[in-house]
Amino acid sequence: MALDEFTVVMKARGFVAKAKPSVIPVPLQVYLAEVGAVLRRDEDLGPDEPGWSVKSPSGRYYICVNARDPEQRQRFTVCHEIGHIVLGLKSDHATQPWSAKRPPEERMCDLFAAELLMPEGVFRPLAEGSAVSLASVDELAGRFSTSTVATGSRFAAAISTPCAFVLSEHGKVRYTSRSRALADVNAWVAPHSELPRGTVSHGVRAGGTECRGEIDADVWFSDWERGGTLLEEARHLSRWDLTLSLLWFENGSVPRVRDRDRGRRWEIEGREGDEWGRDEDEDEYGLRELDGNLRWPGKGRRR
Repeated sequence: MALDEFTVVMKARGFVAKAKPSVIPVPLQVYLAEVGAVLRRDEDLGPDEPGWSVKSPSGRYYICVNARDPEQRQRFTVCHEIGHIVLGLKSDHATQPWSAKRPPEERMCDLFAAELLMPEGVFRPLAEGSAVSLASVDELAGRFSTSTVATGSRFAAAISTPCAFVLSEHGKVRYTSRSRALADVNAWVAPHSELPRGTVSHGVRAGGTECRGEIDADVWFSDWERGGTLLEEARHLSRWDLTLSLLWFENGSVPRVRDRDRGRRWEIEGREGDEWGRDEDEDEYGLRELDGNLRWPGKGRRR
């Protein structure tokens, strides 16, 4: 039976509780010891081969990572492979972590890895006490020895400020992580959509120098009827044609629904869905975004 996000997160947090890491960045050895795995670094793996894991006839696990990858990616690969071991999920490493075609099993192991590298009880207080900015994401990435992309995703999901972290590739949205405050009001950035014109993100990808600015919320969010202005900060990584976007409401609260839109709000929020409140967008694009905000299993959404 396929695992859902809630189960994966609970398993990851239970695993962290048993391993009891006491410092950051988390020493990987405490996790390797917990599953009885041996780590090897291989310099012969190709640039698109981050690593793999295998169980020997004796029952011991071996995890191999690409020695040529940056340290942060090696650490993520180790924890991702531990995810495969603990969750019992098959491997399919043909896609990058941000790919829209990433198999559900791989995305679940990505989520598991993020929980191990940035433990909830340590990461959330540090994120909550930081200013909302890509500089804060960079600082946390340094402290936890994680990539900017993984940390940005975790940061947006962890803080109480209405915030979203968007990863775009070749000018198209590939992944979005949202805070609970945005998820609860259906602030949705459509996957596969083009970077909206007029946004800071669109500008920096086109070679602009302005990395911060303000933008109407409905420019980013699909079917958004609450109004309001977002602060936006963006960074373009030209080598990979990746754009990182951080979006948030400056005053820390989501705009209220206007009276004339109140009926529309209940139409949207009252739709029937499956046990995770999935909507048409999720049906079209498959597994919903892994934002780290837990929804208790059951019919409808519990607030």
